[in-house]
Amino acid sequence: MRLFLASLLLLGSVHAETLAEKLEARSAEADKQGDPAVRREFAKGIEAVAASGILDRALQVGDTAPDFTLKNALGQEVQLSKELTQGPVVLTWYRGGWCPYCNIALAALQEKLPEIRRAGAQLIALTPELPDKSLSTAEKNHLEFQVLTDLNHQVAKTYGIAFELTPTVRELYQKFFDLTEFNGAEAGHATLPLAATYIIGQDGKIQWAFLDADYRKRAEPADIVAFLKKPAE
Repeated sequence: MRLFLASLLLLGSVHAETLAEKLEARSAEADKQGDPAVRREFAKGIEAVAASGILDRALQVGDTAPDFTLKNALGQEVQLSKELTQGPVVLTWYRGGWCPYCNIALAALQEKLPEIRRAGAQLIALTPELPDKSLSTAEKNHLEFQVLTDLNHQVAKTYGIAFELTPTVRELYQKFFDLTEFNGAEAGHATLPLAATYIIGQDGKIQWAFLDADYRKRAEPADIVAFLKKPAE
């Protein structure tokens, strides 16, 4: 009996962190270590994105997902409509390998990849990063799903999720890294995509969407899996 109770206590103490919890912990650590003035400007940047109305303009559940053909890090072309013939597609954007929140989110999605595949879907990540940078990000995070370069934000714009950084945030980023080094000169150093996630059905319709102006918040992989496992209505 004692052994049984001890086992229950041990199981109760084991807590698998959600992606949200991991992201909140990273944000709390950044708040502790970062310059408060800089953190305030980043917060203002998030508020500006929300106030821009982008969340209302972005594609929503029920909309038709625009088809596209993009290249992966190896230069191979991947077309959304062709991928949909195999099953639903989980389409997610990340800002770049320079973003710690993106790396945490990508790792969490990788953990759930077997469940996503068992549910009959596949995962595709889009990034404005140039192929050599996206390859580095994929290798660093041991990603086993497709990572495509959305060059110059062309697909993000058709989905309505590309936005402009505020001048202050842009200047702050420039102090730490050069966005054009990651995304190319044509993409510029002022545009980024929301960290949006869509589940697209085989009919090309958006079935599920996660949209948030705050880059520190991402679609929860467990929620994605739960939706994919739901019986068709």
